Amino acid sequence: MKVGIDSYSFHRFFGEHYPGLEEEPGQRMEVWDFLRVAREMGAEGVSLEACHLPSDPAFLERLRAALDEAGFARIWAWGHPDGLGSGRKPEAAADLLKHLAVARTLGAPAMRICCGGRRTRPERWEEQRDLLLPLLRQLADAAGEQGVVLAIENHLDMMAEELAELLERVDSPWLGVCLDTANNVRLGEDALAVVRRLAPWARATHVKDVAPQPGAEGSFASWPSVPLGQGVVDVDAVVRELARTGYDGLLAVEIDYLHPRFGTDEAAAVRQSLERLRQAVEGAVDEAAPA
Repeated sequence: MKVGIDSYSFHRFFGEHYPGLEEEPGQRMEVWDFLRVAREMGAEGVSLEACHLPSDPAFLERLRAALDEAGFARIWAWGHPDGLGSGRKPEAAADLLKHLAVARTLGAPAMRICCGGRRTRPERWEEQRDLLLPLLRQLADAAGEQGVVLAIENHLDMMAEELAELLERVDSPWLGVCLDTANNVRLGEDALAVVRRLAPWARATHVKDVAPQPGAEGSFASWPSVPLGQGVVDVDAVVRELARTGYDGLLAVEIDYLHPRFGTDEAAAVRQSLERLRQAVEGAVDEAAPA
């Protein structure tokens, strides 16, 4: 397993912020700045959010060269914020297919996708499932043709058991999970139970920790991100479970809305998280080593 960073950790600097929760930082970051920061922090890989980046051939050629020169493992991430709209936006599949080719061009073994988001989940799971299944079967076939695995993020649109049902029904080696270690806490599920259920399909990760924010119950702000080890997610147990199931891909630290008690210094939160994640990986390796 390699330790890295998802570029969404710096979303404010890529021009996106949560209105009413975050302020614009007053400066911008380009992907080249992000790659430099990742190298300085000792990251071994990056997950790159397509929504913040161009995808023209000249840019992709330069980006592939930069990733190769840095020796980074890489994941291309499509679909923020609503992806396929929980199956109600089948037209988005055309854009997904375009980005499959981008992922292949960049040398990414997997592409994170979002089937939906917190605003798209219908009342009935059966409706969402029946809309998504035919789309995902077609997309998994296309992914196989490109040689890039589609990794569905648990993106506040599905409970763990629901996502597992999709994966079992499609039953394709080209469809897996981008396992976010904290998102389902925001849906009332236990973080480690979610990891145990979904880890066998993990092809990418967002290693995230969250802590409750009193007074914000019932809103997205109720579970802000915190540096790894500062919240409710047992990072050591998560990494051990991933190792137990044979996951050997990128462990990408992600910060979305940073808890107010940590200010607005995303870089410090990411740096601290990388250090904590390295400790967890070392512990998992030591535990797995023969006596």
